[in-house]
Amino acid sequence: MAHEAMNLARAMGLKSVFTDHSLFGFADMSAIVTNNFLALSLADVNHCICVSYVGKENTVLRANVEQEKVSVIPNALDSQVFRPDVTKRPTDKLNIIVMSRLQYRKGVDLQPDIIRYICQHYPYVNFIIGGDGPKRSLLEEVRDEVGDERLSLLGAVPHGQVHSVLVKGHIFLNTSLTEAFCIAICEAVCSGLQVVSTNVGGIPEVLPAHLIHLAHPNVKSLTEKLELAIRLEETGQRVGPWEMHQEVKNTYLWSDVMRRTELVYSKVHQEESSADLVHRIPRYKKCGLVAGWFMMFLVTLQFLLLKICDRLWPVEDIDVVPNFPRIAREKYKLEEEILSGRSSKPLLPSDGDSQKIRSSQPFKLKVS
Repeated sequence: MAHEAMNLARAMGLKSVFTDHSLFGFADMSAIVTNNFLALSLADVNHCICVSYVGKENTVLRANVEQEKVSVIPNALDSQVFRPDVTKRPTDKLNIIVMSRLQYRKGVDLQPDIIRYICQHYPYVNFIIGGDGPKRSLLEEVRDEVGDERLSLLGAVPHGQVHSVLVKGHIFLNTSLTEAFCIAICEAVCSGLQVVSTNVGGIPEVLPAHLIHLAHPNVKSLTEKLELAIRLEETGQRVGPWEMHQEVKNTYLWSDVMRRTELVYSKVHQEESSADLVHRIPRYKKCGLVAGWFMMFLVTLQFLLLKICDRLWPVEDIDVVPNFPRIAREKYKLEEEILSGRSSKPLLPSDGDSQKIRSSQPFKLKVS
């Protein structure tokens, strides 16, 4: 639906920005089909946003997009929510937390052997796994072997409850086979957990080397890094929970991500854009002989259908969302200042304006 919306937006003369959160390969048939489809979708897009530099390289290569049209903006982390709370951790045992969708891409197939080995050699180490998916049955079999007290399956965990699960653990395990960013390991470090993760995709970009144990995506390497994290936890040689929180809390701020995203949209807003066939069709020539000509035909047919719709349903008969003019922005800003107590100026709405009272502040609005 998103790709169709982008194509229709360009046909109507609207600008479009595509945000890519995933990495895809180049070898298997599904990846080839997906990459070709993405190349067709992004041929006429104004700008792209990726969450890591590895993600940018992946998008540029598989979709044949100009590097200048791709910006890197990471995911954001609410450090006020994800804070360490060592009082919630058990003192007589170690908990290893896993929070992910239980599917192949998240490396769930590696987890059963890791859990069996750790539970066999470390009787005081337990696993808590949150998430649901098609691979849950594999973990249920392991739970039957090691027992409910050693492996707890929480099922799907709402994001608002993730922090309450993280603070129960000492170590966070991520077994993803492909990952563009992985905000889960940031939330874990911000909550004071040691992180053991596969060294794939954009994960090495996310955290400093001393705050994460990177392993190859196989059972042996992940088990060795887990044992290292367990020894550091036992001997107290690990980085302190609050030290980890202080180092990460200002790295992925929502305010910074918002500002960078706003800059991208402002840049796109200032670009010239046209829905004319003369400007759109040449952009699909780089998509290959068959796919390119197919998109040229589709765009031309789309253009003709829109012209027919314009005749049947003229634009002047359709309610159009009005622009947000400067005077309205100033009035909205003044209202915000009054509600917050920063201004004592009266707010008198003009004729036809509907005022929305968002607070029970002791002032009255005169309605025309």
